[in-house]
Parts: sequence; C-alpha cells; structure tokens
Amino acid sequence: MAPLAPPVAAIRVAVRRALADLPTDGPVLVACSGGADSLALAAATAFVAPRAGRTAGLVTVDHGLQSGSGQRAEAVARWAQGAGLAPVETVRVEVAGRPGGPEAAARDARYQALAEVAGRYGAAALLTGHTRDDQAETVLLALARGAGPRGLAGMPARRDLAGTPLVRPLLEIGRAETRAACVALGLPTWEDPHNSDPAYARSRVRADVLPVLVSALGPGVLDNLARTATLVAADNAVLDELADAALGQARHPDGGLATGALADLAPAVRGRVLRAWAHELGASPAALSHRHVAALDALVTAWRGQRASYLPGGLRVLRRADRLVSELPPATPNGRAPGG
Repeated sequence: MAPLAPPVAAIRVAVRRALADLPTDGPVLVACSGGADSLALAAATAFVAPRAGRTAGLVTVDHGLQSGSGQRAEAVARWAQGAGLAPVETVRVEVAGRPGGPEAAARDARYQALAEVAGRYGAAALLTGHTRDDQAETVLLALARGAGPRGLAGMPARRDLAGTPLVRPLLEIGRAETRAACVALGLPTWEDPHNSDPAYARSRVRADVLPVLVSALGPGVLDNLARTATLVAADNAVLDELADAALGQARHPDGGLATGALADLAPAVRGRVLRAWAHELGASPAALSHRHVAALDALVTAWRGQRASYLPGGLRVLRRADRLVSELPPATPNGRAPGG
C-alpha cells in the first residue's frame, strides 16, 4: 500500500475533529463548488464520515454567472455520488436583483440555498472549505476597511446558519495543502475565474497583496494573520458576554435603555450594547455601521440636546431625560421616512 500523502492525512484529521463535536442526528453536508478547497474537504468527509458512523452528503450551488455553470455543477454531483456521498443536491440560484455588490449578492444567494437544503434534510452540520489562506485574506480586508475587532476575528470555525451549524474544518489548513491533496487523490478540480478577477478586492489581495507580504515577512505571515483572528475572536466572546449582561441591566421598563447605566460602561462594552440594541430594534446588521453606533453613543456620552439619531430602515432613537427610546419617524411629504 502506498503511503498516505501528508496533505490528505492532515485534511482527514481536521474533518475527523470537526465531526466529533457535532450532533449525531442528521447527515453532514459538504458545500462544494468543485474547487480544490471544497473538493478536498468533500473527499476527506466521504472517507471519514462512514468510519465515524455518520452519513455525509454534498450540496453544490450553481450561481448561473458563467457559461457552462450548470454542466459543471452536474459534474460535481456525479463525482459526489461516485464517491459514496448521499444525499447529493444541485441547486440553481438567482443572483441578479439582490442587494449589495455581485460578490455579496452571490454569497447571500449561496448561503440561503445551503440553509434551505440543510434544513430540509435536518442536517447535523454544513461544512465549507474555507482555509487558513481565506482567513488571512479576511483579516487583511477587515484591516483595510477599519472593521474593528469583529472584522479582525475573521470567519468563525463554527456559527449558526438558519438553525444549522455551519462548520469550517480547514481554517488551519493552507490552500497549497488542499491543492496537493487533490493532486494526490487524482481529483478533477475547477478554478473559479472570479477568484482571479481583479474587479474583486479579495482577488487583488490574493494575487497581489499576500505574495508581497510573504516575500517581505516570510511564509509564517499567513499563520500569524489567521492566529490573530483566533485571538481576537476569543476576546470578542468575553466582551460579548459582558455586553449581554450590561444590556439586561440597562433596560428600562418602557423598552428603552437607561443612559446612566450605559455611561458607566467601558466604551468597548457600551458600543456592543448599543449595537445589540439596534439589532433588536430591527436595524439590519449588514447596514448598521460604526457611524450609526457612534451617533447612539453620543446621545449617552455627549448629550447636548441634539436631535434623534437615525438607524438603517428609518428607525430613529432619541434621548428623553435619562433614557434612550426608539420610535418610528414621521413621514415626509413624499410618504417616506427620512434617514437610514
């Protein structure tokens, strides 16, 4: 028997660890585009899952953005069936007309489709092939955008997706390893042209920025960026716990927040309390920015009788005596709410 290629072994170990922490009911589904990262993950899951007494399937999403995308999705599905994965589903989504840029719209459509399939099968988890390199790119993009600790935490190894755990087993595996694993296993991989399209910021980071950093600082920079995300995520978890408790203590019987309780909080905790409260009020997490939270904070820490602050969706928050309250804004002559 030929020795097992180290990258194949490393990916199988990562998958085995991820599966060990999951509920035992329902299949594990791999989201697979046919690229090296997700294909290496799918192959490892097809090997590991049955030996762990689990059912594993695959979902491939056809965004319909390129010629031949439907045939490519069907080819991925055929490979999955031949590898013993079941259930296997191909889902076509519509990207056009969704909010945000093309990258965000495609991501939104993809995750919505994945969540629907996972829910239908009662999946124990949905696995995605994001790697250490993806994590490093995410951290750099967050730095460039001034995203703060939440952005610097990168992609979590596990999060909830409409009631299904979304798990990323390969965040400590490099992209070079997934490609080497596919070569060792003879897997037919596909390169998404969007990944090298300079129109996308992530593609420019991948093609231009990371190679310069590696050249200047050494290959360890990728591990260090990914480690930064892990460390910041741990700090975020503690701050979020403090903010949850502080939000409960600051609540006023009328549904508002007591400004005195807020003023006594550390700025890092107060900002999280205000952000969480804005989410409760209905402000979209994607649209809620630092500017909105800073305006709410000014109602607490720099109160000079200023007018209401508006949140995404036209919600407005104002200060009344010793508390922050929210209310729907009055309609303007054209029938629409101001702000947002």
